[in-house]
Amino acid sequence: MGIDFDSFVLAAATADLADADEPTAREHADAVEFRMDLTDDPLEALEAYDADLPIIATNRAAWEGGEWDGDDGERLAVLAEATAFDAVGAIDVELESILAGEAEAVLETARKRGVSIIASTHDFEGTPPRGEMVSTLTEAGKYADVAKLAVTAESKADTIALLSATEQLTYHGDRVATMAMGKVGRHTRAVAPVYGSRIGYAPVDPAEATAPGQYDLETLSELVADLDGTTTES
Repeated sequence: MGIDFDSFVLAAATADLADADEPTAREHADAVEFRMDLTDDPLEALEAYDADLPIIATNRAAWEGGEWDGDDGERLAVLAEATAFDAVGAIDVELESILAGEAEAVLETARKRGVSIIASTHDFEGTPPRGEMVSTLTEAGKYADVAKLAVTAESKADTIALLSATEQLTYHGDRVATMAMGKVGRHTRAVAPVYGSRIGYAPVDPAEATAPGQYDLETLSELVADLDGTTTES
Protein backbone atom coordinates (compact mmCIF):
# COMPACT_ATOMS: atom_id res chain seq x y z
CA MET A 1 0.00 0.00 0.00
CA GLY A 2 1.20 3.49 -0.79
CA ILE A 3 1.97 6.02 1.90
CA ASP A 4 -0.95 8.32 2.65
CA PHE A 5 0.23 11.88 2.06
CA ASP A 6 -3.12 13.45 2.95
CA SER A 7 -1.40 14.72 6.10
CA PHE A 8 2.19 15.61 6.93
CA VAL A 9 4.73 12.77 6.84
CA LEU A 10 8.04 13.12 8.67
CA ALA A 11 10.69 10.91 7.09
CA ALA A 12 13.90 9.79 8.79
CA ALA A 13 16.59 9.98 6.10
CA THR A 14 19.13 7.18 6.14
CA ALA A 15 21.45 5.12 3.98
CA ASP A 16 21.44 2.18 6.39
CA LEU A 17 18.20 0.31 7.01
CA ALA A 18 19.93 -1.93 9.56
CA ASP A 19 21.13 1.04 11.58
CA ALA A 20 20.78 0.95 15.36
CA ASP A 21 19.06 4.35 15.13
CA GLU A 22 15.86 2.74 13.83
CA PRO A 23 14.15 2.66 17.28
CA THR A 24 14.76 6.41 17.57
CA ALA A 25 13.41 6.93 14.07
CA ARG A 26 10.30 4.93 14.93
CA GLU A 27 9.71 7.14 17.97
CA HIS A 28 9.69 10.39 15.99
CA ALA A 29 9.08 9.61 12.31
CA ASP A 30 6.20 8.44 10.15
CA ALA A 31 8.42 6.90 7.47
CA VAL A 32 12.02 6.22 6.48
CA GLU A 33 13.59 7.77 3.41
CA PHE A 34 16.05 5.14 2.22
CA ARG A 35 18.84 6.69 0.15
CA MET A 36 19.59 3.79 -2.15
CA ASP A 37 22.30 5.75 -3.96
CA LEU A 38 24.35 5.91 -0.76
CA THR A 39 24.25 2.13 -0.25
CA ASP A 40 26.34 -0.61 -1.88
CA ASP A 41 23.51 -3.14 -2.21
CA PRO A 42 20.19 -1.36 -1.69
CA LEU A 43 17.96 -4.23 -2.84
CA GLU A 44 19.61 -6.61 -0.40
CA ALA A 45 19.06 -4.03 2.36
CA LEU A 46 15.38 -3.78 1.44
CA GLU A 47 15.01 -7.55 1.51
CA ALA A 48 16.47 -7.68 5.02
CA TYR A 49 14.37 -4.78 6.36
CA ASP A 50 11.89 -5.94 9.01
CA ALA A 51 10.99 -2.75 10.88
CA ASP A 52 7.54 -1.16 11.02
CA LEU A 53 8.06 2.22 9.35
CA PRO A 54 7.14 2.40 5.65
CA ILE A 55 9.92 3.34 3.26
CA ILE A 56 10.29 6.16 0.77
CA ALA A 57 12.84 4.76 -1.68
CA THR A 58 15.13 7.35 -3.27
CA ASN A 59 17.88 6.50 -5.76
CA ARG A 60 19.22 9.99 -6.35
CA ALA A 61 21.24 10.79 -9.47
CA ALA A 62 24.53 12.68 -9.17
CA TRP A 63 23.15 15.43 -11.40
CA GLU A 64 20.40 16.00 -8.81
CA GLY A 65 22.71 16.05 -5.78
CA GLY A 66 22.93 12.29 -5.17
CA GLU A 67 25.68 9.71 -5.41
CA TRP A 68 24.48 7.51 -8.30
CA ASP A 69 26.92 8.33 -11.06
CA GLY A 70 26.21 5.48 -13.46
CA ASP A 71 23.70 4.78 -16.18
CA ASP A 72 20.38 6.52 -15.56
CA GLY A 73 18.36 3.68 -17.03
CA GLU A 74 19.95 1.23 -14.61
CA ARG A 75 19.34 3.63 -11.71
CA LEU A 76 15.64 3.86 -12.49
CA ALA A 77 15.40 0.10 -13.08
CA VAL A 78 16.79 -0.52 -9.59
CA LEU A 79 14.25 1.94 -8.20
CA ALA A 80 11.49 0.07 -10.01
CA GLU A 81 12.69 -3.18 -8.43
CA ALA A 82 12.41 -1.56 -5.01
CA THR A 83 8.64 -1.20 -5.46
CA ALA A 84 8.29 -4.99 -5.19
CA PHE A 85 9.08 -4.89 -1.47
CA ASP A 86 6.06 -4.58 0.82
CA ALA A 87 7.81 -2.04 3.05
CA VAL A 88 8.24 0.43 0.18
CA GLY A 89 5.25 2.76 0.28
CA ALA A 90 6.60 5.50 -1.98
CA ILE A 91 9.39 6.26 -4.43
CA ASP A 92 11.05 9.57 -5.26
CA VAL A 93 11.64 10.19 -8.97
CA GLU A 94 13.36 13.28 -10.36
CA LEU A 95 11.02 15.46 -12.41
CA GLU A 96 13.77 15.93 -14.99
CA SER A 97 13.85 12.18 -15.63
CA ILE A 98 10.06 12.12 -15.94
CA LEU A 99 9.94 15.00 -18.44
CA ALA A 100 12.74 13.41 -20.46
CA GLY A 101 10.59 10.31 -20.85
CA GLU A 102 13.12 8.13 -19.04
CA ALA A 103 10.96 7.24 -16.03
CA GLU A 104 7.82 5.87 -17.68
CA ALA A 105 8.58 2.28 -16.71
CA VAL A 106 9.26 3.00 -13.05
CA LEU A 107 6.14 5.18 -12.77
CA GLU A 108 3.98 2.50 -14.38
CA THR A 109 5.45 -0.19 -12.12
CA ALA A 110 4.87 1.91 -9.01
CA ARG A 111 1.24 2.62 -9.92
CA LYS A 112 0.60 -1.04 -10.72
CA ARG A 113 1.92 -2.04 -7.29
CA GLY A 114 0.08 0.68 -5.38
CA VAL A 115 3.27 2.55 -4.47
CA SER A 116 2.95 6.33 -4.13
CA ILE A 117 5.09 8.60 -6.30
CA ILE A 118 7.00 11.76 -5.35
CA ALA A 119 8.23 13.85 -8.29
CA SER A 120 11.12 16.00 -7.10
CA THR A 121 13.21 18.95 -8.19
CA HIS A 122 16.26 20.37 -6.39
CA ASP A 123 17.83 23.77 -7.02
CA PHE A 124 21.24 23.98 -5.34
CA GLU A 125 22.05 27.39 -6.82
CA GLY A 126 19.20 29.56 -5.59
CA THR A 127 15.45 30.12 -5.46
CA PRO A 128 13.47 30.60 -8.69
CA PRO A 129 10.80 33.33 -8.87
CA ARG A 130 7.54 32.45 -7.12
CA GLY A 131 5.65 31.92 -10.37
CA GLU A 132 8.29 29.53 -11.65
CA MET A 133 8.11 27.51 -8.44
CA VAL A 134 4.34 27.26 -8.77
CA SER A 135 4.73 26.11 -12.38
CA THR A 136 7.36 23.50 -11.48
CA LEU A 137 5.26 22.07 -8.67
CA THR A 138 2.13 22.08 -10.83
CA GLU A 139 3.96 20.19 -13.58
CA ALA A 140 5.37 17.65 -11.13
CA GLY A 141 1.91 17.11 -9.68
CA LYS A 142 0.67 15.85 -13.06
CA TYR A 143 2.79 12.73 -12.67
CA ALA A 144 2.91 12.13 -8.94
CA ASP A 145 1.00 11.90 -5.69
CA VAL A 146 3.26 14.59 -4.23
CA ALA A 147 5.23 17.30 -6.03
CA LYS A 148 8.47 18.07 -4.20
CA LEU A 149 10.63 21.17 -4.58
CA ALA A 150 13.81 21.94 -2.63
CA VAL A 151 15.48 25.28 -3.29
CA THR A 152 18.44 27.16 -1.85
CA ALA A 153 17.38 30.33 -0.07
CA GLU A 154 19.68 33.35 -0.20
CA SER A 155 17.32 35.78 1.53
CA LYS A 156 14.20 35.93 3.66
CA ALA A 157 12.32 37.00 0.54
CA ASP A 158 13.20 33.64 -1.01
CA THR A 159 11.71 31.76 1.93
CA ILE A 160 8.54 33.87 1.84
CA ALA A 161 8.14 33.19 -1.88
CA LEU A 162 8.51 29.44 -1.29
CA LEU A 163 5.99 29.41 1.55
CA SER A 164 3.57 31.51 -0.50
CA ALA A 165 3.79 29.07 -3.41
CA THR A 166 3.22 26.19 -0.99
CA GLU A 167 0.13 27.82 0.47
CA GLN A 168 -1.32 28.66 -2.94
CA LEU A 169 -1.01 25.13 -4.29
CA THR A 170 -2.27 23.56 -1.07
CA TYR A 171 -5.29 25.86 -1.15
CA HIS A 172 -6.10 24.59 -4.64
CA GLY A 173 -5.90 20.99 -3.49
CA ASP A 174 -2.43 20.04 -4.74
CA ARG A 175 -0.16 17.91 -2.55
CA VAL A 176 3.30 19.42 -2.38
CA ALA A 177 6.45 19.05 -0.31
CA THR A 178 8.68 22.10 -0.10
CA MET A 179 11.78 23.19 1.76
CA ALA A 180 14.62 25.68 1.42
CA MET A 181 18.11 24.28 1.86
CA GLY A 182 20.95 26.06 3.60
CA LYS A 183 21.21 28.21 6.71
CA VAL A 184 18.91 31.04 5.55
CA GLY A 185 16.10 28.69 4.64
CA ARG A 186 16.55 26.18 7.44
CA HIS A 187 13.46 27.33 9.34
CA THR A 188 11.24 26.46 6.36
CA ARG A 189 11.71 22.78 7.16
CA ALA A 190 9.69 23.38 10.31
CA VAL A 191 7.40 26.13 9.01
CA ALA A 192 6.45 24.78 5.54
CA PRO A 193 4.10 22.12 7.00
CA VAL A 194 2.01 24.94 8.48
CA TYR A 195 1.47 26.17 4.90
CA GLY A 196 0.64 22.70 3.59
CA SER A 197 3.92 20.93 2.84
CA ARG A 198 3.28 17.18 3.14
CA ILE A 199 6.77 15.76 3.69
CA GLY A 200 9.71 16.66 5.92
CA TYR A 201 13.13 15.02 5.96
CA ALA A 202 15.61 14.74 8.81
CA PRO A 203 18.44 12.41 9.86
CA VAL A 204 18.43 10.73 13.25
CA ASP A 205 22.07 11.84 13.61
CA PRO A 206 22.74 15.42 12.39
CA ALA A 207 26.19 14.30 11.23
CA GLU A 208 24.45 12.14 8.62
CA ALA A 209 22.41 14.93 6.99
CA THR A 210 21.60 14.25 3.35
CA ALA A 211 20.90 17.90 2.45
CA PRO A 212 22.17 21.30 3.63
CA GLY A 213 20.38 22.76 6.66
CA GLN A 214 18.55 19.68 7.88
CA TYR A 215 17.52 19.54 11.53
CA ASP A 216 18.01 16.29 13.38
CA LEU A 217 14.91 14.11 13.50
CA GLU A 218 13.90 14.69 17.10
CA THR A 219 14.27 18.46 16.81
CA LEU A 220 12.24 18.70 13.60
CA SER A 221 9.56 16.45 15.04
CA GLU A 222 9.19 18.72 18.06
CA LEU A 223 9.22 21.92 16.00
CA VAL A 224 6.57 20.70 13.57
CA ALA A 225 4.36 19.46 16.39
CA ASP A 226 4.69 22.74 18.31
CA LEU A 227 3.93 24.91 15.28
CA ASP A 228 1.06 22.79 14.00
CA GLY A 229 -0.41 21.85 17.36
CA THR A 230 -0.32 18.15 16.46
CA THR A 231 2.05 15.23 16.92
CA THR A 232 4.19 13.72 14.13
CA GLU A 233 4.61 10.39 15.84
CA SER A 234 3.36 7.32 14.00
